[in-house]
Amino acid sequence: MVEENLDISVVVPLFNEDESLPELHAWIKRVMDEHQFSYEIVFVDDGSKDKSWSVIENLSANHPEVKGIKFQRNYGKSAALHTGFEAVKGSVVITMDADLQDSPDEIPALYNMIVEQDFDVVSGWKKKRYDPISKTIPTKLYNWTARRLSGIYLHDFNCGLKAYKNAVVKSIEIYGDMHRYIPVLAKFAGFSKIGEKVVIHQARKYGTTKFGLNRFVNGPLDLISVVFMGKFGKKPMHFFGAVGMVMFLIGFGFSFYLAFDKLFLNTHAIKIADRTEFYIALVAMIIGVQFFLAGFIAEMIGRNSSTRNVYLIEKEI
Repeated sequence: MVEENLDISVVVPLFNEDESLPELHAWIKRVMDEHQFSYEIVFVDDGSKDKSWSVIENLSANHPEVKGIKFQRNYGKSAALHTGFEAVKGSVVITMDADLQDSPDEIPALYNMIVEQDFDVVSGWKKKRYDPISKTIPTKLYNWTARRLSGIYLHDFNCGLKAYKNAVVKSIEIYGDMHRYIPVLAKFAGFSKIGEKVVIHQARKYGTTKFGLNRFVNGPLDLISVVFMGKFGKKPMHFFGAVGMVMFLIGFGFSFYLAFDKLFLNTHAIKIADRTEFYIALVAMIIGVQFFLAGFIAEMIGRNSSTRNVYLIEKEI
């Protein structure tokens, strides 16, 4: 049940964005008031070192719709979104970045796609971007890979401007850098109606981009993790056991061939231990047993950790 029956909750994760916050709040407020939405804005300060938290405190003192959560240190965007999702009360949840590159003018259309067209998730698509080529080319490659592995055909997985049903954000768990794959997590949680909307991409007005080269490595690894956990997180033995069985059967097949050849055909005078097939069989069977053991251990441990999404919150409004 959604408390207070708010129409919209806007979650804004941020890190060192003190210059843009007053303008962003005023922009969101104007759009919400024009369409007569009941709403809240949840700013999640991911350990900023500038005056971001002071700005949030001032906004909250003058505007009751503004709420704030401040991390004691920087945990990353996924942590900020996860904590924001835990706090929201609106029937529709909108996420957007704090750098003014996402336009609040898109909110009414995103809201209507959730409420009237019954989408579970609507992802923004920045069809025309104002990013440098060093960011756009890796982004295109990343999106192509995500589409192929996830089976979700979105043009822009990493767009910060998205809309969700409240039930979606309350049903998924994001950690690490999984915020890029929230549509994939939603799909594996049973929310299959996922759409997208072309949105305006604004040029950055204040501050500097947080885009780093580490995304080139972390992005593909996170995608593999999300897809694997979605398919095998509750049944790891189905993956590890299958691989282990195949490897063990390959090794057993070579062993049977060597034994049959030695006992009945005797086509090789050399010792079994000196033949290449013997080592292939030995390695394959050992790998097979290791995969079986990995599957059993994974089944016993399970995928849930009681401390995975525990973050130190310094202040809260």
